[in-house]
Amino acid sequence: MSNTNGVLNINDDSFDKVISEGTTIVDFWAPWCMPCRLQGPILENVSKKMGDKVKVCKLNVDDNMRTAQKYEIVSIPSLLILKDGQVDKKFVGVQDEDTLINSIV
Repeated sequence: MSNTNGVLNINDDSFDKVISEGTTIVDFWAPWCMPCRLQGPILENVSKKMGDKVKVCKLNVDDNMRTAQKYEIVSIPSLLILKDGQVDKKFVGVQDEDTLINSIV
């Protein structure tokens, strides 16, 4: 796991532990995906604005197929909002800052 501008890069091995408590946004993405690159700075802003209220994470689907398959991710970017390990909301495609923040509060 590594942290970039408030966004935690997670993988198949760390996924369950990271999402187990609290509210977490997970961005399922890949480096070759242009819309995914647009989503990145938006997530950084969400992380800055929400602070400790939410964990903001990214999971590279090319390197972590097990988790992507478990959550039936077929298009990227896809974002899951999880509360205490349970999926609360799912978005497909680039989402703006307000949409993400409003879906959490």
